[in-house]
Amino acid sequence: MMKIKELVNKYAEVISYLIFGGLTTVVNIIVFYLFDSILDVHYLFANAIAIIASILFAFFTNKKYVFKSSTPTVKLWLKEFSLFVSFRLLSAVFDMGSMWLLVDGLELNTNIAKIITQFIVVVLNYAFSKFFIFKQGE
Repeated sequence: MMKIKELVNKYAEVISYLIFGGLTTVVNIIVFYLFDSILDVHYLFANAIAIIASILFAFFTNKKYVFKSSTPTVKLWLKEFSLFVSFRLLSAVFDMGSMWLLVDGLELNTNIAKIITQFIVVVLNYAFSKFFIFKQGE
């Protein structure tokens, strides 16, 4: 039992990222589905809206619960937010390109393409957040 507790403590950040990254992915997919399948918005516009919603959700949950980042000044908060959005926009380029390739190129269903794309986006976003945005002690 002690070994499990040690592993959970050692990998707490990764575990919480998987939880909140999973929730961010759910937000992304639900917003995409709502706009694409229910409201019949073009899939690339629906994807852009879903990306924006998930970026906002992810910033606040990653900051507070995953990386436990505190920013004592508005200037530092804005810097962190700007970095977060900038790197998320990098993964958004991949997201949009993948969606276009999978839907228009390979003719996959938009919702299936969205789910496939999200697996790689989660890994990219973790790396960006861990190594460039929420750096402890800076």
